[in-house]
Amino acid sequence: MITLEEIKSYLSRLGITDIQAPTKEYLFELNKAHLAHISWQTLDIFAGRPSSIDTQASVQLMINRRSGYCFHLNGAFGTLLQALGYKVNWHRAGVQPMGQEPRINGFHLGMTVTLPNDEGIEEPWIVDVGLGDMLYEPIPLKFGTYSQGHFVYELVESKVMDGGWRLTHDPLNSYEGVDYAPNTASSLMGFQENHNFYSRSPESPWLNQFLLRLRNEKEIHELKGCIWKKWDQNGVHKTEIVSKKEWIEILADIFHEDLILYSSLEREEIWKKLFRLHEQWRRDTERQHT
Repeated sequence: MITLEEIKSYLSRLGITDIQAPTKEYLFELNKAHLAHISWQTLDIFAGRPSSIDTQASVQLMINRRSGYCFHLNGAFGTLLQALGYKVNWHRAGVQPMGQEPRINGFHLGMTVTLPNDEGIEEPWIVDVGLGDMLYEPIPLKFGTYSQGHFVYELVESKVMDGGWRLTHDPLNSYEGVDYAPNTASSLMGFQENHNFYSRSPESPWLNQFLLRLRNEKEIHELKGCIWKKWDQNGVHKTEIVSKKEWIEILADIFHEDLILYSSLEREEIWKKLFRLHEQWRRDTERQHT
């Protein structure tokens, strides 16, 4: 569990001042604030400084104006919700990239929260701040179509595991969907091996991929390498970043990432690695079109 002072500090990071009863309305407020203020990111892995997925350590990341990816985000947020009186369950899940098969491989940490309905019967809700660009609000674990802002999601039965569920992403976005296992995980110990792979294995896709995502009510933002994408009601907008100054400004203004734990020298090294990989990507792309 986390202390009262840690709860207040976490809520302050979300722009929330009051501790309230664990209602559905408060859950929605917390969920939306988390997504709007804290980005999903691979920054620490890219920089060679991966963070622990211990839930207490992840809470400290959030309090100290840092972030991470699903294990950190849903781990910390679930711990906060438990401290606020919510009934939280974590689940093994798997993200399906474009053109690949669905999977539940434990490389994503899913979460549900149980809330009483109008008749007092407890029902599960999908709460996931660990995807970065998907649900802006919790949705009930009831199959159907859900519209949030300009984006549409479909919740269906998973074909990967009996009793599981699948959340299909909006067609315009960056992956096809996520499948969740029905069984619950009492801790994140079972995810440690996958975190080790993501954060340290030479085969990890994130060692050399600088990626941040952030979702608000009407927009989704993604910074992949030096390409900033924004999805809104008018479609997808792309901007190529060509200077360190612009990169720093976009990180702070759009993704609320101030690189607070990195010195000026370390920021320079991150930018040099990032831009070197971006130039290589541009050369490879040009060769493919010649």
